[in-house]
Amino acid sequence: MKSIFPLTLAAMVSTMFISSSPLRAASTDSRIESAAAKSYTFKTTLKDDVIKTEAKNGVATLTGTVAEESHKALAENTVANLPGVKRVDNELVINGAQPVEHSDGWITMKVKTALLFHRNVSASGTTVYTKDGVVTLQGEASSLAAKELTTEYATDIDNVKAVKNEMTVAPIATTGSETMGEKIDDASITAQVKSSLQSHHSTSALHTTVATKDGIVTVGGIAKNDAERSLVTKLVTDINGVDSVVNNMTIAIPVAGI
Repeated sequence: MKSIFPLTLAAMVSTMFISSSPLRAASTDSRIESAAAKSYTFKTTLKDDVIKTEAKNGVATLTGTVAEESHKALAENTVANLPGVKRVDNELVINGAQPVEHSDGWITMKVKTALLFHRNVSASGTTVYTKDGVVTLQGEASSLAAKELTTEYATDIDNVKAVKNEMTVAPIATTGSETMGEKIDDASITAQVKSSLQSHHSTSALHTTVATKDGIVTVGGIAKNDAERSLVTKLVTDINGVDSVVNNMTIAIPVAGI
């Protein structure tokens, strides 16, 4: 009997472990689906899109419709950075016709996207018009510095020939999540950082890695020079929810004769 009991106990423990594995996987999948729906980006930028997240064994599938290509990428980046996600299958469909690349409509969309994630400018308070590559900004800025920063961000969009900033300066009562005391989740911060760096001409070609832990963003990759590295830090610091930035980017070594 003594020799049989340990084997029987081991078999029972093994059976319990195997039977509990699907339960743990189902629990993780349920948390992924819930976390996606409750994420900052899904509740703000993507709130008017129709997105369904289904997770199975850590593979998240996104279905539904979004307003534009940037929303599709933002949704994928947000879900990809949730705990427990192994892969994202993005089956989202863009609803309606999209502006032709580098057209005035495309430039306007890109400028709005660039302003969207930065906390020191107001995307909702800024009206953007583009005519023959010339961007006109109207609305109210909370300060002269905010107005100048809006110009700077708009200028750094592909195919923008010039920016006319007609915004007036007036104190604006902020209603952002930071002032309301809502903490932005790390997955949303990472997604916003990636989308922002992609929208800016000066950083769009960089292969930058981004990771966020408790609001602290760590970026890696290779920059051409110190100015490019510093620009990444500046842009990331101004993203909603970012507490601080650790920039681990290295400077590319110049190739002789180039």
